[in-house]
Formats: sequence, C-alpha cells, structure tokens
Amino acid sequence: MMDGDSRWNIVGHRWAVSALQRAVVTQSVSHAYLFTGPPGVGKTTLARRLAAALLCQDPEVTRRPCGECRACHLIGSGNHPDLHVVESEEVGGSLKIDQVRQLQHTLNLTPVESRCQVAVLRRFEEATTSAANALLKTLEDPASHVVLAVLAREPDRLLPTIVSRCQHIPLRPLPVAAVQQALLHRWGARPPQAALLAHLSCGRLGWAVRTLEDDEALNRRARRLDELDDLIDSSLIHRFRYAEKLARDPVAAHQVLELWIGWWRDVLLEASGADAPVTNIDRGGQLQEQARRFGAATSSHMIRALRETIQKLDRNANTRLTLEVLMLDLPRS
Repeated sequence: MMDGDSRWNIVGHRWAVSALQRAVVTQSVSHAYLFTGPPGVGKTTLARRLAAALLCQDPEVTRRPCGECRACHLIGSGNHPDLHVVESEEVGGSLKIDQVRQLQHTLNLTPVESRCQVAVLRRFEEATTSAANALLKTLEDPASHVVLAVLAREPDRLLPTIVSRCQHIPLRPLPVAAVQQALLHRWGARPPQAALLAHLSCGRLGWAVRTLEDDEALNRRARRLDELDDLIDSSLIHRFRYAEKLARDPVAAHQVLELWIGWWRDVLLEASGADAPVTNIDRGGQLQEQARRFGAATSSHMIRALRETIQKLDRNANTRLTLEVLMLDLPRS
C-alpha cells in the first residue's frame, strides 16, 4: 500500500503535501489556498493533486487520491466536470473579469459528480484589477461546496485582501540533486541531460520536465545566450535593432531577460570567487572569460538593470523604449 506522499505523487514539497493531506483526512480543508513560487516550481501540480484528493470517490479518506476511481481518471485526463482551471490565454496575457464571472456562475451550480467543486486560477498575477476585485467577492462569501486554489509567483503581486483571505502555501525551489534524480528515474533522462537541466532549472522541476520534452528549448537558450555575447561587441544601432525585434514578443522578451539574469549571476559568482554552484554548467569557459573581462561590479550592475527592466515591463512600461534603455546598460568590450 502506498503512503500518503506516494499517492500524491509529488517530488519534494513534503511539508506542503503533508499539510494538505492532513486537511483532507480531517475534513478541515480551507475554502481558499494561495500557492506561490517561481514558474515551474510545482504550483499547478500541487493544486491538481489537492483537487484529486477532494474529488476522489474512494470511501476511505486516507486513500485519497486513489488513482483508480472514475474521478481520478477524469482529473488525470483533464475532463472532470467539477474541476475548473482558469488562466489567461497565454503567458504574459491578461486574466479578464469575464473569465472570473463565468467561473462564479459555474461555482454557484450544484457539483456534477462530486461533493464539491474545485477551481484553480493559474498565474493570477496576470488578472486585471476588475477580475481580481470580482474574485474577492467570492472569497468574502465562499460557498460551502467550493474550494479555490489561487496560483501566483509572489503574494506581493496580488491584492492584499485576496492574500489575507487565502491559506498561503509558499513553494520553494527543490535542491538541484533532487531535480536531477527525478529526471533520471521518473522521466528517463540521460545522465548528462539530467545534470544540465537540473542546474538550469534552479530547482524548478516543472521547468526541467517541460524543457526535457521540448526538443527546441535548449536550442533557444543557446541562441539567446549567443545573442547576448554578440550584443556586447555590437554598436548601439545593432543593439537597438535587437531591442525592436525583442519588443514584438513580450513573452519571449521576459524569458530572455530571466535567462540573462541567470547568466550574469553566474558571471558574478565566477568573478567574486563565491563558493556556490553556477547554473550554466555547460559554458564554464565563457563564464570565466567574461568574469575576467567585466568583474563583479559590472555583473552586479547588469543583474540590477535586468531586474529593474522586468519590473518596468510588469508595470506596462513601453516595451521597446524600456529594452532600448537596457541596451545602453550592456557592457562593452
């Protein structure tokens, strides 16, 4: 017989799994949870496992989710009528008020097959102000048969009144070794592949698995790092052309900036001689070269500049202009 952690089938986050499992067994589940953490850390997986435990039809509560009943199979296929997932159309988009209102209408109905209904609101930091205020009304007057799981990067990106009405479950990145072992033994990755993805993931198993299954992901990463290297030796005209091209795809722009933050963090570690593992383990020679060329001060400045750029873009600053300002911050040979 599998124990509770095995039934939930989640790598890491044991304290969160234990807390939620205990709530299910003792029938003390909160009406709303807030799962926070970086993209790919496991928020959606944990929310779906909670939904599976709540909607499972096994008569023995300690066995939920059983993984064998009709409800568990429907959840696994994404077709359970009492599990509702709401999110913006694409990463970096907007979760709109009409989506929240439609969800509220659905949640007011009687559950179709189960004792309750579960709603998972992904990337809720992308919700418009009106959508967030609409959800707040549901949180203030929750129905007894509804459990909400609100997912976001950070609680600071949400209305304080939403955060205060949810039980907060913060998820932290896993140890690199845990990600590497999971890739090897659960997803059948080759040892060099598992080692590289584990380091690049920064402890985000979901990111590592998606990258493992995306043949082009590592090629995109290599191309974007090569573009950064090329920009350092380029004129302002070339840099501004790159900013213009990047501004056409805000989602890709955000991914590039996050990647570059990780790169300059590694350069900083090399330049300062810090006793900490680098992320880009396949580019050790290039990291050492740039650490010698630019040093710790420039690397630290670039990390701050990149973070400030992301913050400005999150506040809907002009994308092209903001990226052009960043191009001025890039070091020169």
